[in-house]
This record gives sequence, structure tokens and C-alpha cells, in this order.
Amino acid sequence: MKLEITCTRAQADHKQLLNCKATLDKMDDNFKEITKLLSIAGNEVRLKILFLLNMENELCPCDIADILEMSVPAISQHIRKIKDAGFIKSRREGQTLYYSLVGEKTTLLNNIFTSLRTSKK
Repeated sequence: MKLEITCTRAQADHKQLLNCKATLDKMDDNFKEITKLLSIAGNEVRLKILFLLNMENELCPCDIADILEMSVPAISQHIRKIKDAGFIKSRREGQTLYYSLVGEKTTLLNNIFTSLRTSKK
């Protein structure tokens, strides 16, 4: 059985349609960035890692593993995905890698995490 959807409007508001299309075109890069973030943050562990890095500024995989009570290899897999998406960066100090959020990404993440904190009140 095929469901056919029909529109019953008498006349399209062409000005409104053009305005909506133009707005979407202007925001295309923003939509792509948010889509990428939501894809990464759609996993609870990765969202927690992003939250921890936002809260602490910088952590090593061992710290994150201890906090989340997970193995370092499991945390490293999640970190790799977040890093590949461009949301975190690393720096080496001796044998230890430290991870932090990429500067431009913190505003978007702050908005999300602020809403998490305020929804708890």
C-alpha cells in the first residue's frame, strides 16, 4: 500500500519560501558543524568525554578512564573518533598525551552543557 501525501494549500507564499531557502543556504556551514557534533555526541561516553574536557580544560586518557571507570584502550577509541571529527586536539608532555577542546568548538559545546546544568535545577 503506497501512501500519497498531497498538499491542500491554495497558493504558495513564494516570498516566504525564498526567504527560508536563503536562510538555510546562509546557515549551511553551521548545520554541517552541528550535525557533526551531534553525530559524535550521540554516544554517551563521547558526550561525557567532551563534557569533562569542557569542565577541566585538559585531561589525559588515563584520567578520563579512571573517571569513567573504563579501560584506557576503550577511551582511546572514543578520543580518536572525537579528534578525527575535529573537536579535540592533543599535546604531548614526555610520554603523556593531553587532550583539550579545539577553541572554536567550545562555544557550541558550552551552550549544550549549560543547558544540561540548568535542566538539573
